[in-house]
Amino acid sequence: MSIIFECEYQGRRYAGHGLPVPGSPLTLYPVADGQLRAALFAGHGPEDLGSAVAGDDGRIEVDPGDAGLRFLPPLLPTGSDNALINGFMGTHRTKFDRAPEPDEEFTPPNYYIKGFGSWLRLPGEPLTTPADPVWLLEEPEVVLVYANDDQGVPHYAGYTFGNDLNDIGLHLKNPWAWTPYAKLCETSITPWLFLDTPPEQVTGTVTIEREGAAAWQGGFSCGADSLFHRVPDMAEYLFSHPLLRRPGLVNYLFLGADKATYHDGFRIENGDRMVLDVSSHGVVLANEVRYGTTAPE
Repeated sequence: MSIIFECEYQGRRYAGHGLPVPGSPLTLYPVADGQLRAALFAGHGPEDLGSAVAGDDGRIEVDPGDAGLRFLPPLLPTGSDNALINGFMGTHRTKFDRAPEPDEEFTPPNYYIKGFGSWLRLPGEPLTTPADPVWLLEEPEVVLVYANDDQGVPHYAGYTFGNDLNDIGLHLKNPWAWTPYAKLCETSITPWLFLDTPPEQVTGTVTIEREGAAAWQGGFSCGADSLFHRVPDMAEYLFSHPLLRRPGLVNYLFLGADKATYHDGFRIENGDRMVLDVSSHGVVLANEVRYGTTAPE
């Protein structure tokens, strides 16, 4: 399966192939902001993105640990910030008391808008929450990436993985009204764009580290085989709304998460490190929780 990524290094934007290998340099190819999105529009699907990352002009090799190297969310339009973090809630089968019927009529799950694409954080960066959260919940999720062309037609680019950190305690105090407030925690995403159809099986382990030691650990699954809703139905319904078909918009679409720390009675605290090991796909997303400051008087 093909994987590409974008990054910034010494003031320039680059792209590369595959996942970093410890001890091996990354080969980077210079690209312009929007170049990969243009390749997606001109081609026939995600596979065309891989062939667009090539050539000898300006190619460099960089150590993955170089302090000047900064990875980017997949296809993020840094010049215009025309990108949206959004997603679905309550999508997993474990949250229903029955299995879906094969030909069951589609009922859209709950939906939320989290914020701008520039709000996304990368592996190793802290995630800021409100100053006094009620009960935080990590959420390992599949993230589908779509880019709209100049006519507003959404093009599926591939998928990656994210952590939709939120305040489930605040949500449960008033599920019908306070969910948008509960979502006002920073969200992280991996920079690796898997150039394939949405994954059927995704499994891994969440570890919450406190003062350098594992304080909680549990498994998760978030592929299409774990969802009650069908992924094509969710995407089709979402993009039936014209505002999400704005020309040039990049959509990071989170597909929802299963039960996790909260459902086991564990509380995530300030300074804890959330480690999401997506073992089925060989990627790790780790971020420290950082309580925000109170608003100035």
